[in-house]
Amino acid sequence: MRLLKTGCENAFLNMGIDEALMKTCEEPVLRLYGWKPPAVSIGYFQGLEEEVDLAVASREGVDVVRRITGGGAVFHDAELTYSFVTRDFEDNILDSYKEICGAILLGLKNIGVEGSFAPLNDLVVGGKKFSGNAQTRKGGVLLQHGTILLRVDVEKMLSLVKVPSEKMRDKLIQSVKERVTGIGKTFDETASAVAEGFEEHYGVNLERMELGEEQFALAEEASKRYASDEWLRLR
Repeated sequence: MRLLKTGCENAFLNMGIDEALMKTCEEPVLRLYGWKPPAVSIGYFQGLEEEVDLAVASREGVDVVRRITGGGAVFHDAELTYSFVTRDFEDNILDSYKEICGAILLGLKNIGVEGSFAPLNDLVVGGKKFSGNAQTRKGGVLLQHGTILLRVDVEKMLSLVKVPSEKMRDKLIQSVKERVTGIGKTFDETASAVAEGFEEHYGVNLERMELGEEQFALAEEASKRYASDEWLRLR
């Protein structure tokens, strides 16, 4: 099992790297990364205009990208994001989420975060969600990626995603604050904990890796598609 740390990249290259890892997967790879600038990612099946306030995103300098995985709109800012690609995974979707998320929970427990798995694909602590996760499977390879919230700016998040009406905004802000939280750790200590959790959970020593030339070329090519208006407005 390999460990890839790519630091903070823009949304389009981030999604391109995940796709490149999936296309070239021979052995399991855990990737840990962040987003610069902040971004909103939408699920593959979502409608762009229905989910994102593009005017606010443009004004705030926030990238908007469509993922190849399903799920809802996510604001990426003060968080650690991970991706995991593997050819060895549970056929049952719930079991596969539980297996991979178990490694994350094990690592976070080592830094005092007593979280738990909330089916189908969330992690919670103290009854509040701190991680959402999504999957896709293609060519015998599973890609799972997800967020681990360090801090949450609910007001900014809800300024970027569409809400039913302005009258609902205050109630929605309060509701999200009651249901979502950050774990209050730094990026680096969270990254170290997650890596240790995968080592402990899978009984391996993670070997550090860098992107190869072929992988980087694939990632750059994919990033152009992710940045295209055609892909963004696919639905």
